[in-house]
Amino acid sequence: MAIDERVLNRLAEFDTPTICNVIELFDVRPRDQGYMDQRVRACFPDLPPVVGFAAPAAFRSSLPPEKGDAYGSLEKQLEQLAALPGPGIVVIQDLDDPPVAAVFGEVMCSAYQAFGARGLVTNGAGRDLPQVRALGFPVFTSGAIASHGYCHLLHLGLPVRVGGLVVRQGDLLHADANGITNIPLSIAAEVADVAAEFVAAEAIVLDYVKAPGPKSVKEFADRRRAFQEAVARLVRRIRGQT
Repeated sequence: MAIDERVLNRLAEFDTPTICNVIELFDVRPRDQGYMDQRVRACFPDLPPVVGFAAPAAFRSSLPPEKGDAYGSLEKQLEQLAALPGPGIVVIQDLDDPPVAAVFGEVMCSAYQAFGARGLVTNGAGRDLPQVRALGFPVFTSGAIASHGYCHLLHLGLPVRVGGLVVRQGDLLHADANGITNIPLSIAAEVADVAAEFVAAEAIVLDYVKAPGPKSVKEFADRRRAFQEAVARLVRRIRGQT
């Protein structure tokens, strides 16, 4: 499903928790599904949110590949990125448990970035982190390991499970310092449109509690009620009830 670049840019203006909150308003999936768990974390949490389409792959480094070199599938992976409907996010499931060696480094991330990828997500480890940080390339991992071992990609484009989330080719992902979520393609444009309104509703409470001066529980309760009413109106509009 094609998503306009302007929609992707609007989604990237908001943090991932806000995107998760807005997705909940549409009631398209259970609230405890659709996002990765704490095992996958941002290596560079100061970088802004990243939005892109998933290019999944499976990886192993504990045993030599049966044939070819360690980076023999990289060209095919770059072709996989080119086939996406927009900017990509490389998603690599490390099948070794625990991880044995680094899934990525400077060379791979530089190549991914050159071919349009906006980030990388893996349940495995990375290396060359200062060099990757200098690229401004967001990566989300379980940690760091210095060696690449016998790294090789086992398959491209098939579903993978990373951080408890099943990721398929072309899934739309949103990621930042807080984690990674999947945005259902069917509501992506609406999520981008609604996010600013949700943030404005939250400000009803936040502006009050962050302002200097004494506070009252009654005023806080009134503000929270106003926030809930604003969100309720938003939900009714989203679901066609008004």
